[in-house]
Amino acid sequence: MRHRKSGRILGRKSAHRKAMFRNMVTSLIEHERITTTEPKAKELRRFADRTISISLRLGDVLSKPREERSQEEQARYVHALRMAARMIRTRSVLHKLFDVVAPMMKGRPGGYTRLIKMGPRPGDAAPMCLVELVKPETPAPAETAA
Repeated sequence: MRHRKSGRILGRKSAHRKAMFRNMVTSLIEHERITTTEPKAKELRRFADRTISISLRLGDVLSKPREERSQEEQARYVHALRMAARMIRTRSVLHKLFDVVAPMMKGRPGGYTRLIKMGPRPGDAAPMCLVELVKPETPAPAETAA
């Protein structure tokens, strides 16, 4: 039976799989869009959304400068940094997550990534997918009826 066994194996050992998804989440946040196979993209969405939601739990603490944060708020910020650092490999991307991506996703209830199917890969016909971070919706200019 396969009860409570979530996630795709993707033909890899667990250590390889974890390292691959850490690298992919880091690349996704760094470049804001990556191309990969469809099964990997669907699995990557779980890790990326979870990592982004770690940074969003801070709420208003993100908008305050470091000097204005209370000791408790700074402790929450450091804890969130360390939790996200378990998935993100580089320090610059980690700070991009908290300084750029989290404010961009603020107020969004979930679904921080978008998958766009691209068709088969030329070499082996593997289904390819574009994974990108969802940009905030900009309201269209209102048309005035004259």
